[in-house]
Amino acid sequence: MRKIAIIHTGGTIAMAEDQAGSVAPVSDHPLSEHLNELQSKALIEEIFLFDLPSPHMTPVKMLELGQKISQLIETECFDGVIVTHGTDTLEETAYFLDLFLHVGAPIVITGAMRSSNEVGSDGLYNLMSAIRVVCDNEAQNKGIMVVMNDEIHSAAYCTKTSTSNIATFQSPQFGPIGILTKQDVYFYHKWIKHDQIEFDTITKTVPLIKAYAGMDQAFIESICRLPLDGLVIEAFGQGNLPPDIVYPLVKLIKASIPVVIVSRSFMGVVQPTYGYDGGGQQLKERGLFFAKRLSGPKARIKLMALLEAKYNWEQIKDTLET
Repeated sequence: MRKIAIIHTGGTIAMAEDQAGSVAPVSDHPLSEHLNELQSKALIEEIFLFDLPSPHMTPVKMLELGQKISQLIETECFDGVIVTHGTDTLEETAYFLDLFLHVGAPIVITGAMRSSNEVGSDGLYNLMSAIRVVCDNEAQNKGIMVVMNDEIHSAAYCTKTSTSNIATFQSPQFGPIGILTKQDVYFYHKWIKHDQIEFDTITKTVPLIKAYAGMDQAFIESICRLPLDGLVIEAFGQGNLPPDIVYPLVKLIKASIPVVIVSRSFMGVVQPTYGYDGGGQQLKERGLFFAKRLSGPKARIKLMALLEAKYNWEQIKDTLET
């Protein structure tokens, strides 16, 4: 029987609804009362690391979580780890762990869209699904997996697509890497190994901003006056920006502060196609990086990790653009 750790970090899965309809954390974790019945599936140890609504999650706490998982796998000989997490920032934590951890053991993150005492609560079901995945013989070396609503997603590609639907986690363009049925776990996409970056601190400041029609120079200059280590911009389409904001960005580049372009669109990849003022071709020529296949939040996490690992300019460029 496999030895599994369940690390609780908070979120809706750890909350309950009161009589007024407000959802908030409760003193006793709602899933703990089911631990005895879950022990028939694996040897389970609960760890209460945080009790945070996911908007309170930070990269520093993600690092603490990653270090705890590494300790459990490499030192305490756990066969797999499940993290319960709020859904609002789950994809960022999952991707952070995907970059940070260098283990082959199955690591699953799960959560809930409905609190523990709501009709149709999905927390216990998702936890049971996560246990089934971690215990499956094919779950090794799959990177960080997000398991919810009978689907298994890669941390690199999944995103929260709905504010309230229980099927919120999807992987646009790529789809899930596996599914669960009543009796079995099926993996049907081969996991492509992603970058794993060596870092052990989180100190860098990397804002994320979204381009919009009429974005002016004064706004972007106010951002650029902050003590930045890098900047990520969700640009239009294939990677285009309003021409008025290009000059301040070039100043950042000249100061050796990387500026990374991703797209506001959730499908397709950024590429330097257009040659007009503010077009991707011009941005590329002026030294901005184009992060392929990454959303804005994930590009921010990756740039922070690369900076912490002291990658040089060319290494950052190559890692983001390949």
